[in-house]
Parts: sequence; structure tokens; C-alpha cells
Amino acid sequence: MTQHRKRNKNLGLAELIAIALGGMVGGGIFTILGISVSMIGNLTPIAIVIGGLIAALAAYSYVKLGLYYRDEGATYSFFKKTYPKSHFSASAIGWFIIFGYISTLALYAYTFSSYAISSTDFANNIWIRKGIAIGVIGLFTLINIWSVNGMGKIEDLMVYTKLVVLTIISVVLMQHGTTDFGTFIENMALDAENSSVFSILIVASLTFVSYEGFQLIINAVNEMTNPEKNIPRAIYSAISLAILIYVVISLGALFAIPTEEIIKNKEYALAAGAGNLLGKTGTNLVILGAILATSSAISGTVFGASRQMSVIANDGYFPNWLAIRRNNSPQNAIIGMAVMASILILIGGLELILEFGSITFLLVSLLMAIANFKIRDKTASSTFLTGLSIVGLGIGGILILYYEFTTKWEQMIAIIILYIILAIGAWIYSKKKETKEKRT
Repeated sequence: MTQHRKRNKNLGLAELIAIALGGMVGGGIFTILGISVSMIGNLTPIAIVIGGLIAALAAYSYVKLGLYYRDEGATYSFFKKTYPKSHFSASAIGWFIIFGYISTLALYAYTFSSYAISSTDFANNIWIRKGIAIGVIGLFTLINIWSVNGMGKIEDLMVYTKLVVLTIISVVLMQHGTTDFGTFIENMALDAENSSVFSILIVASLTFVSYEGFQLIINAVNEMTNPEKNIPRAIYSAISLAILIYVVISLGALFAIPTEEIIKNKEYALAAGAGNLLGKTGTNLVILGAILATSSAISGTVFGASRQMSVIANDGYFPNWLAIRRNNSPQNAIIGMAVMASILILIGGLELILEFGSITFLLVSLLMAIANFKIRDKTASSTFLTGLSIVGLGIGGILILYYEFTTKWEQMIAIIILYIILAIGAWIYSKKKETKEKRT
């Protein structure tokens, strides 16, 4: 454990916010945009804000547990330390959260590749797309192995550049769109008459997926300056900025692009809209924004999740070689994550994997809120806020499961099977851990 204490404190507030935004603004919002507009139309910005508030409730428990435990194992370590008697529950939450991160890593890389070659002759060549996706994972694996501080500075540049690019795209779309503000408000009123509160809350719960990533800050607790102030500042700032950029993106799309086009094109709606209004320059600008968004998401996810994976392996719930560190960096865990994400890209089925990741992160956030409620006196947490977060995340979990069962029941069955496979792996390693402890 001495290695944990000897690390250089390289990451400041700007780098930490960039890591969180890198993990959040990674392409998910574009997929959610199409689903949301198809369900509630111009009320989409309202659902995005509610989704952000749900994420802020989830973040409250992460901040309190992060400051209390000061452990880069984050989600896994918080649960294990709060419920120390069950090897299987600790192993299971470790397996689920890491494979949730691996699934999103694979999706970000695949999205990067799709946008990168979307305007070339190779756009429909699936093997070139997969090859580029694996290549970009390899690139950010090398960057993370090379330098913690170097990663932080590169992350800063990518994240803040992508926010500027996406904001410019959205503002230009609003200015050149056929819908003015008055008409937009009228459309909102019409959609409010035709949509139920239930529908808005379902979309808000689905939007929570686009906020996953703020947890990555806690994985860097041993490499940051002044955790007491920077953990809450970075997490709440990142969520606030994510809400702002998502609302601006949704307004840009709704002002400029007919709703039927948004529904049809989904994650490519902004590219199509910008292309129609601004020509090739608009399309290229959207592609640049998408590449920056996915790049920073890949980098942030590799950085944070690899540290959590190393901690879990060190406890005996993953193969031991994943715990080995070189120069205070969990290089084996970084490589292990990259390899597994590359395998997912090769075998395909990324939409299924994304849905698995989405459900996993929402339900794991609920477990964190329950853990924080259990030790709320130790973490100096508000009983009201912690209880509210449990209720909010619980309702969100029920709504997203309802949506999956009613719209994609075959996919839901596949996700359940995937959970069973991971549970078996977690059970095998928990038994190995128990056997080892009995021998010693």
C-alpha cells in the first residue's frame, strides 16, 4: 500500500473537471436526443435538466463517500468497506462496474471511428471502422501509460476544445434555423399537452446515461491536489457544465432540424442538420466535435476505470497480474481494459453492451446512495438529501427497466444473461478469496 502514498499530486481542478467531462460528453447525448424527441418532442431540454438533477443526487453520495474513504477503488471500495462481510457482493459489484466501463469504452471508440470515416469512401467498411476503433484505444492506452500529468493536459485540451466546438455548432444552428424562440415555446406548449409527466420522467431517466463519468474523478484521489475541496468542486462543476452543453445541443437541434429528421438520424442528427444549413463546413465541424468528444471520453474512462480495476485485482477479485503497477501507474490494468474493449469491438453487438452499461451505472449509483445512507453519520451526510437520492435513483431505475422491457424485451433478456455470466465470474473469484483467507 506504500505505493499509494508516494504518488505525485499532479492533477488540479481543471484536469479533474476535464476527466469527468471527458467521461460524460462522449456521444451518448446524441443517441438520447433522437429517443427523447420521438417521445416528448420539444420538451427534451426539460428532461435533460431533470436527468442532470438525478445525476447530481447520485453525485452527492459519491462525494461524501469519496471524502470519507479516500480510496481510488471508488464505487467498488466504498461498497466493500461499507458492507465488509460479504466477499461475493464485493466481487460482484467490482465485476459489474468494470465491465460497465469496458462497454462504454468500446462504444466511444466505435463512435469515434464511425464519425472519423463518415465522409470517406470507407464509411460502410465495417472492418476498417473496427480497425480504427481498436487503434484509437491503443493510442490512448499509450498516452495513459506514458504520463499521468501528460494525460491530464491532453484531456484538458480535448475537453475544452470540444465544448467550444459543440457550443458553436449549436448556436449557429439556432441562428440559422427555421424555428424562432416564440414558435419553439408554442411547440413546447403543444408537446406538453400531448405528453405525460410519466413520459418526461422516463426520458430523464434515460438521459442519466449521458451523465455517467463524474465518478471517474474519485479514481484519481491519490493523484490530485487538495481532494477535500477539489472532489466536490470538480464533480458538481462537471455535471453543471454537462447539463448546460446538453441543453444547448438540444436547443440547436430543435431550432434547426425538423423533429422527424432528428428521430430518423438520431446520433447523426446534428451532422445532418449542420450539413443542410452550412454545407460541408458544417458537417466537418460536427465530425470534429464528435471526434473530440469520443477521444476525451476514451481517455477519461481508461484513466479512471483502470485504477479501480487495479484495486479490485489487488483484493483478489480479478487476476493478480492486473494489480501490478509500474511507476505508480496501473499499466497492466490499462492494457487489460484496452484488450477487453477491443474484443468487444471485434465481436460487435455494441448497442446491447451500451444498454448493459446504462442500466449498470444507474443501479450502481442507487447502491452507493444506500451505502451512504447506512453510514450517513460518519460521512456527515444529510439524511434528507441521501434519502431523496435513494428515492430519485430508485424511481429512475424502475423507469429505465420499464422502458427496456416494453420496447426492447429481447435485449433485456440478453442483458440478464450477461449479468449471470459476470455473476459466475465474480462468484468464482470470491470463492478463491475465501479459500485463500482460510489457508492463511
